[in-house]
Amino acid sequence: MKHSLSMRPLLVALLACGSASSHAVSFTHNDITLDINGTINGFYVNREEQTINRATGASTTKNNSALTNGLLPGWINFVATMQANGQDIKAHFSFAPGINSNSQVVGLPIGNNAGGAGTTNPYSQIDTRNVYFQFGNNDWGSLKFGRDIGLFGQNIILSDMTLIGVGGTSNAGIPYNTTFGMIGHGYMYTGFQPQITYTTPNLGGFQASVGIFQPSNFAGDETKAPGFQAKADFDWKGAVPGKVWGGLVSQSTSCSSDPCAVKSFTATGYELGAKAGFGNFEAVAYGFSGSGLGLSTVGAQFFGGSNGKGNKTDSTGYFLQGTYKFGATKVGINYGENKDKNGFVLSGASPMNEIKNKAYTVGVYHALNKYITLVGEFNDEKVSNVTDSNYDNKNRTVSMGGIIFF
Repeated sequence: MKHSLSMRPLLVALLACGSASSHAVSFTHNDITLDINGTINGFYVNREEQTINRATGASTTKNNSALTNGLLPGWINFVATMQANGQDIKAHFSFAPGINSNSQVVGLPIGNNAGGAGTTNPYSQIDTRNVYFQFGNNDWGSLKFGRDIGLFGQNIILSDMTLIGVGGTSNAGIPYNTTFGMIGHGYMYTGFQPQITYTTPNLGGFQASVGIFQPSNFAGDETKAPGFQAKADFDWKGAVPGKVWGGLVSQSTSCSSDPCAVKSFTATGYELGAKAGFGNFEAVAYGFSGSGLGLSTVGAQFFGGSNGKGNKTDSTGYFLQGTYKFGATKVGINYGENKDKNGFVLSGASPMNEIKNKAYTVGVYHALNKYITLVGEFNDEKVSNVTDSNYDNKNRTVSMGGIIFF
C-alpha cells in the first residue's frame, strides 16, 4: 500500500472564489485520489434596523449584534477523482456546519427550540450541500448525478464579492448560520439542488450546461415533470480577460387532486451577466427577469410562485459591482435591486402590489497570507412594502472578521 501526501489547488470553485491561494490535502492510492479541502469563517456583526410608517413618518429603531458565519457556512469537502475506460470520474460530498446553535443556554450545543418542542432551527444544522458523481472526458463532455449548486444564478453568486464576507442581513435574521450577502438584492439564490446535468466540453472558451432538477413544491402538491435549468458561458483571456453568460430556469406545476384547488402554471426565468478585468480593476454587470419564480426579494426560487389562482409573481433585478486590488488588499463596492409584483399573498395580509429590495455594500478584503483573508464590510439595505404598502425597513450592517481556505 502506497500513499502520497501533497498540497493541491482547491478543486471546488465555490470555495476557491475570492481566496488568495487555496490548497487541498491529497491522498493517492492506486488510481484514486482523495482531496480534502474546506473553509471556516467568523464575523462580528452589528446591525441597525429601522421600520418606517410611510403614512405617518413614525419610525422605530432596533440594534443588535452577533458572532456569526458570513454568506458561506463552514465547509468541508471530500472529492475523489479517478480514470477508467477513457472516462474522468469524480465523486464529491461535503458538509457545511455553522458556528451558531439554537440553544437557549450559552455554551450548550444544538438542542430543541424554545419550549422544548422537539424541533430544531434548520439554520443551526449541518447542511449537506454536495452529494454527486460525474463522469466524462474532453471529447463529449460530462454527466453529473446528485446534488450540487444550481445552474440558474450560479455565476453571479460566485462573482459577488460578499461571498467571502457578510453583506446584508435583512432577509437572514441574526444569528443564522449564513447571512445573505447580496442575495435578494440584484439576484436570486441558486441553491444546491438534486439534478442530472450534462456539460459540454470547453470549445475555445464556450461551455454550456443543461439539466433536469428536482421540482419545487409551490403549486398544488406535486409536479408531473422535473424542473429545467441551463446556462451557457464564454470566457476569454488576454489584456482584458472576461466572461459573458446567459441562463434560464423553467418549471411547470400541477396538482394531484381532482378537482384541483389551485391553478397550474409554468414559471420561467432568464438571466444575462458579464464581467471583465482591466489590470487590477474588475467590473461585473448582471440582470434577470422571472415570471412565477416566487419572491426573489427573499432570495429563494419558487417561494410563493403564484397566489393560488395562477396569477404569477413577476420578478426583475440587476446587480453592479466594481473591485480594485492594491497588492494583497482588494476593495470593492456593489449595488443591487430586486423587485417583485403581484401574485403572492402573505398570510393574513392584503395582496401586495410590489416589494422592492435594494442595497449596496462597501468592502475591504485583505489576504493576510495564502490561507487567511480578513474582511470588513458596510452594507446598507432598504426593503419597501415588507408586509403592506404602509411600511419600509432600513438595515445597516457593519461586519468584521475573517475566513480561512485550506
